[in-house]
Amino acid sequence: MNKPAKFLILRFSSIGDIILTTPVVRCLKKQYPGAEIHYFTKSKFEFLLRDNPYIDKIWLLEKNTKELLAQLKAENFDYLIDLHHNVRTLRIKFALGVPAVSFKKLNVQKWLLTQFKINYLPDVHIVDRNMDTLKGFGVVNDAEGLDYFIPYKDHVETGWLPAAHQNGFVAYAIGGQHGTKKLPVERMIELCKKINYPTILLGGPEDFDNGEKITAALPGGLIFNSCGKYNFNQSASLIRHAKIVFSHDTGLMHVAAAFRKKVYSIWGNTVPEFGMYPYKTTFEVLERKGLSCRPCSKIGYKSCPQKHFKCMNEISFSFPIKELPPEK
Repeated sequence: MNKPAKFLILRFSSIGDIILTTPVVRCLKKQYPGAEIHYFTKSKFEFLLRDNPYIDKIWLLEKNTKELLAQLKAENFDYLIDLHHNVRTLRIKFALGVPAVSFKKLNVQKWLLTQFKINYLPDVHIVDRNMDTLKGFGVVNDAEGLDYFIPYKDHVETGWLPAAHQNGFVAYAIGGQHGTKKLPVERMIELCKKINYPTILLGGPEDFDNGEKITAALPGGLIFNSCGKYNFNQSASLIRHAKIVFSHDTGLMHVAAAFRKKVYSIWGNTVPEFGMYPYKTTFEVLERKGLSCRPCSKIGYKSCPQKHFKCMNEISFSFPIKELPPEK
């Protein structure tokens, strides 16, 4: 039987990637007797983990890590689980000098797919690849999916929404870290017309102007532009209330999966084959297959390198949305 142990998990970014590590945290805490779980991430992502009941302590990455490394070393961790696996985590592993297991990033396989369209990536979700780091501890995937915990102060009640959205709505996460991960605004408008149901647009302040263009194109109060009006946890609360969710390849897509929502996931320069599609929930993939230039990057660009942006401009929206009752 395993003796109690102290674990340090490393994952510094980004929002979606951190959410995708939550099964590791939960399964380790629940299946390894006496496990004490510490999580090391960037300060700006603390909000994703602060209310996770399976984490005992959060460590935050600062610019000067020398003093922090001394504090981490004093914790006398038994094991380190590296779910980021880069130069910075290599230095941390070397400094702490404790047994460590690392996530396999498969960078060569991703490079082959983006550069030559040769796919040697395993047909395995990144969550299951994260979980492989726990095999040596006798911890297995509990098949309970992702976790997302919203603090009470960030709960958004449906009664606070515009009247048209209080009896049900679709959530559409219109943002994206890179331009090539987002539909052009004209196509967002086309999609919202196809949905034809009270819709809440989710995103940051940088998405507000696009939200206003969509709202102006669909008069009658059908669209509520919440971009920049809510923080991430509050947007997650809205997703929890939504009937279904449309999302680009972004963090809110994984929040929707955590709440077991039906997700229509929209893919541009990236592809589901990278292993980051919605996990343990029902979903539909909206993508333009068969392009010789796709995927062009495992992350994304500000704009299409080929200038035509066919991967987003040529996605078909001719699909039925069976989950929504007809509008009266």
